[in-house]
Amino acid sequence: MRFPPDIQSIRRVRRMIHDTLAELADGRDAGNGFDVPDFADDIVLLASELCENAVLHAGTGFDLAVVADDDEVTVAVTDRGPGALELQMAEPRPRYGRAATHGRGLSLISKLATTWGTRHDADGHHTVWFTLARRPGSVTEPVASPPPEHERSWSAAEQARWLLHVPASLARRLDPVDLVRELAARLRDLVDAATVVVELDHGDGSGAGELVRVGVAPPDSAVAPGSVLNVPLPTTTGLHGAIRLVLRGGADAARARELTELIAGRVAITAESQWLREVDQRRRAWTTYLAEASELLGQSLDPELSVALVPQLVVPRLGTWCAVLLPEPSGRLRLAAITHANEDRLPELRAVLDPDAVPGPPPQLRARLAAAQRGAAPSWFSDPADGVAVTLRASGTSVGVLLVGRPTGRAHAPEDLLVMDDIARRAALAVHNAQTVGEHVRVSQTLQAALLPRALPQVPQIDFAAEYLPASTGADVGGDFYDVVTLGPERWLVTIGDVCGKGARAAARTGLVRDVLRALVREGRPLMQAIETLNDIMVEAADPQQFCTLAAAMLSRATHGGQSAITVELVLAGHAKPVVVHADGTAELIGRFGSALGLLEAVDLHCTQHVLAAGETLLLYTDGVTECRRGPEQFDENRLLEASAAASGASAARLVAAVREAVQRFSPDHGSDDIALLAVRAEPQRTRASSGP
Repeated sequence: MRFPPDIQSIRRVRRMIHDTLAELADGRDAGNGFDVPDFADDIVLLASELCENAVLHAGTGFDLAVVADDDEVTVAVTDRGPGALELQMAEPRPRYGRAATHGRGLSLISKLATTWGTRHDADGHHTVWFTLARRPGSVTEPVASPPPEHERSWSAAEQARWLLHVPASLARRLDPVDLVRELAARLRDLVDAATVVVELDHGDGSGAGELVRVGVAPPDSAVAPGSVLNVPLPTTTGLHGAIRLVLRGGADAARARELTELIAGRVAITAESQWLREVDQRRRAWTTYLAEASELLGQSLDPELSVALVPQLVVPRLGTWCAVLLPEPSGRLRLAAITHANEDRLPELRAVLDPDAVPGPPPQLRARLAAAQRGAAPSWFSDPADGVAVTLRASGTSVGVLLVGRPTGRAHAPEDLLVMDDIARRAALAVHNAQTVGEHVRVSQTLQAALLPRALPQVPQIDFAAEYLPASTGADVGGDFYDVVTLGPERWLVTIGDVCGKGARAAARTGLVRDVLRALVREGRPLMQAIETLNDIMVEAADPQQFCTLAAAMLSRATHGGQSAITVELVLAGHAKPVVVHADGTAELIGRFGSALGLLEAVDLHCTQHVLAAGETLLLYTDGVTECRRGPEQFDENRLLEASAAASGASAARLVAAVREAVQRFSPDHGSDDIALLAVRAEPQRTRASSGP
């Protein structure tokens, strides 16, 4: 059949197909398994989609062809438009607006039809067709062509069934918006309306938007008084919506209202179900978002990095721009981090948000910042741009202010503010923790530096060099230490040691060992006696977990074989043997092991005498060097001797650097133990060349 390009044609097509299939079913045995509503509703829905797109998009008359055989029913719609129908049907559509339900034809056909396709003839005709396979036992007679002006009066029961009954098999396969559109199309068919529009809001008080439109609204001049009906949707979830009809002339308004009220409940249930699913999906998305934000914020204890992450998490999810302001010790806010979805606008935004910039924040924003810094509730501002100021609060105190700009095209919804407040709490906690840890690290590093000498003595003919590599640059204070004390013009005490453990207890014991040994030696006690007294003091502390290993060397200038040399009195209290690097390129371990300090009341110590000739270097170290691991291997004394011998003839600093580099090459991650290196080199005498007469 051929139909004119009028929206009334859609109504005729829908009713003709429905009645024809119903008549065929009535002539069959009821036990053959043929379910007319299921099968007919599928065909009616898909055929009306194709016909409506032909009328609205192609704008021409169209041909409808329906062919049935024993196995399937095929429907084809041919228009004479200037472009391909399927391209017009596939145009993108927004969620709301007039185009919200246009362009859904092919998606429905691909979802419901058994097969479908398109054909483009050389004469400009465009055909879209689909085939629906019949269920077992369905009618086998071919479909007879209905009379051209087929119209039949439906009873009230038939109208109600047609209006409300959507088979479950079809409803499950339809998107909720498509289902509402089908219900609106049925209402339009029954009440002879020009247009049926279903409006619905977002549940946030922002006002209703067009969810579905069926038909084309006539010009305002053609709308008769009383022909526009508005029936509210009986919703229960906080949504607000209505069905609006524009009736044709002569339509029964009272009957139209009754039928609209009848279908409004079904539309409300469908719309609310979709809305609740979307709310659940959004909540799941927000939960995932907050979990990921917490994971990212918890990965760093660097204050600067933690602050820089916050705007990156907010934009563009919660706003077009975001800034974090933190207080200085004076209480004045400073701009700590900022980002914008459009990077070209960052300089402009920074100029009006940075309190130290010119012109800086306008008065309204300054007031909001001050209120947020005091811990006030989130507040809106509109200058220099719409946004929200939220307090960053942790441990009951304000640690800064979070500014979030308005999202593009909409205001912040209540849901946004809840998530924003949650992000602010998580960000504040991350920033507060990072700042606390940072302060602890600064204190620990200050304490670590205090346990080492500020500078090594500058002595003619003797070269001192040292290096300390902590296993951690964080809050732990290591137990390794070294010290060089000048006892006189020609006498020095050189010590290196390792206190068991890390942290404040180890730092306290390290300070005790260093300072007590200094005091005892300066009193004039011999080195052995001073170390024994130090052991007594450590044992009195009754803390065997805080024992210490120590290598102490008393250095004195001497003349050996007519050459200036350094005599060394060496005592090893549980410490590794030091290395002497000779001028001939060899290296050896010297000294005799003794007992560690702080474990036993009586210690077994031995003082050995050595001479450091000119060009030779004494290298003391902690066990972090020799016990550095690479898998099952250790750096050990042999590798230490090789690295030391390779630096023979070099300065004390170069020897220390050579050993440190050898350890780092052996294991880039040198492990969990600190490393301390201390070198003493006897410099060769330099003779002044005599000048001629």
